[in-house]
Amino acid sequence: MSWNPAALPDQRGRTHVVTGSSAGIGYFAAEQLAGAGAHVVLASRSAAKLDAARAAIRAHVPGAEVSTVVVDLASLASVRRAASELSAFDRIDGMFLNGGAMQWSAGATTQDALPMMLGTHTVANVALSGALLPSLARTARETGIPSRVVHASTGFVRRFPVEIEDVSATPRGFLRSYTHAKTVTEIYAFELDRRLRAAGSPVHSIVTHPGVGVDAKTPARDGVYDPRTQRRRNPFTPWAQGKDAAAWSAVRALTDPTVPGGAYIGPEGGRRGEPVRSTPNEHTAHPASGRAARTWEQLEALTGMPVSV
Repeated sequence: MSWNPAALPDQRGRTHVVTGSSAGIGYFAAEQLAGAGAHVVLASRSAAKLDAARAAIRAHVPGAEVSTVVVDLASLASVRRAASELSAFDRIDGMFLNGGAMQWSAGATTQDALPMMLGTHTVANVALSGALLPSLARTARETGIPSRVVHASTGFVRRFPVEIEDVSATPRGFLRSYTHAKTVTEIYAFELDRRLRAAGSPVHSIVTHPGVGVDAKTPARDGVYDPRTQRRRNPFTPWAQGKDAAAWSAVRALTDPTVPGGAYIGPEGGRRGEPVRSTPNEHTAHPASGRAARTWEQLEALTGMPVSV
């Protein structure tokens, strides 16, 4: 199916939750969904930044329906509170698990003593989505349209394959820690979809990657992003896209009715371009025998709750 990011399917009446939505890719995904008529729920840790993001969306999408929920992904207690608040919404048609720490320091941990990258990018999102699966399934049954759990990954997972044995391992350096966390995310996401399909659930689990999104090509948004003060040096800038375009993969995963569970969506050109369905990473979509189940069990132990499909 051809896809036009500027002409999304009508989302009126639908509700999408976006974590990490007060800036960057998460913000632009939320803005695009609101532009298609969706009720967007912004979820991030700063109430002030959430207010600024909501104001920016309404400035660009007059009449947009935007709600906010405070969630600190470095605290499972905060995640549980946010899940309880989100469960009170009448419906949840989709959620984009985009949030996670992007600053690394040796030995940094979450409030639950988890490695910061793994804790915020993976464990918190597993806990949040697991808690909201009943709401997603209920919405899908009431509407007859599958609900979506969309997981944010990175092209580094394909470029630097990591074999996961111990989910809680703490690799040294930002790139290794980030790639480790996103590899675990992909293994969990594909295993989640297999289990959802086996259970006959109307919820789909989909993996996306944004390509390369850079500040230098990102449009300004009052209170959210000012290219005059937030521009960062990036060697990929000549071949990259703005963070608005980097959001396209997730938005397509949430809104394109032809995208099935277990799909892997990313830019056509790898680093940039319109979002297309690609072949999933072999070592995450089809890990060595028993590894996906072991990863699932370890993540359940880290969240302190079973994920029931």
